[in-house]
Amino acid sequence: MRWAGVYHTKIAALAPQTRSIASATPTGHGRLQGRVAIVTGAASGLGRAIAFRYSAEGACVICADIRETSKYGAFEEETRGTTHDRINEAGGKAVFVSTDVTNPVSMENLIERAVEGFGKVDVFVNNAGVALESTNPQPVWEMPLEMWEKEQMINSTGVFLGTKYAARQMMRQDAVGPNGDRGWIINIASILGHVGTNNMTSYCASKGAVINFSRAAALDCAEHGIHVNSVGPGYTTSSQTELAFGDEKRRAQLQGKHPFRGLGQPDDIARACVFLASDDAQWVSGVYLPVDGCYTAR
Repeated sequence: MRWAGVYHTKIAALAPQTRSIASATPTGHGRLQGRVAIVTGAASGLGRAIAFRYSAEGACVICADIRETSKYGAFEEETRGTTHDRINEAGGKAVFVSTDVTNPVSMENLIERAVEGFGKVDVFVNNAGVALESTNPQPVWEMPLEMWEKEQMINSTGVFLGTKYAARQMMRQDAVGPNGDRGWIINIASILGHVGTNNMTSYCASKGAVINFSRAAALDCAEHGIHVNSVGPGYTTSSQTELAFGDEKRRAQLQGKHPFRGLGQPDDIARACVFLASDDAQWVSGVYLPVDGCYTAR
């Protein structure tokens, strides 16, 4: 998602630093070898972790975002170069494409740049989004229409545009492997699209739309061998969320809502995205996958 109107990835909070933030050189097993993946919102947070993990698994990565670098520098790791530069320095292949996910022309250009540079698009991760209420929570009766419209445009319409143009390109391509698969589309939703919370009606609505949109799109794409799934991250650490949930009381509250190991790390989400883009998920489509440390198990 984006905090305070800035592209980013997921509602989250600080977790105890017992697990590492994703690096540009995680250990991979070649599960995405030879595939071309686009990740929106790749400059920081979940998008950065997904891009790193995809590269480690052998994919060429197109890093799409409004800007090359994270606006926030609270995590030292995110100050050590852009996502695409870090991947290239580690021996992978990555490029950056400036992208506005709400603009159809920009999204079409993103697909075209990927095809021009790498010949195809195998995986598309709609990760970019905003959580405007994260720093400005308010009940539904006080929600400004302008805030509602902006959040729906980025979180819902952005996913629609990414899915639309990615699917269109994938349908033109030959199947990858013996199963007839032509592509994998992964839409980053949220646990708050599955369950509600107070003072965040617009965000909850936008992410709920992503979940059910992904199910419907999966049905449209099934006969063409294109997987469409969504992922629901729990509260996950990032430089942006340190600013939003940095106080000890809020952190403790959120920690207690995740019975399994507390708050998440971006790489927890990235690993799930590897699975959904791999041959291990060959019969998986139309699924909403919570990755939330038991948050929604209650």
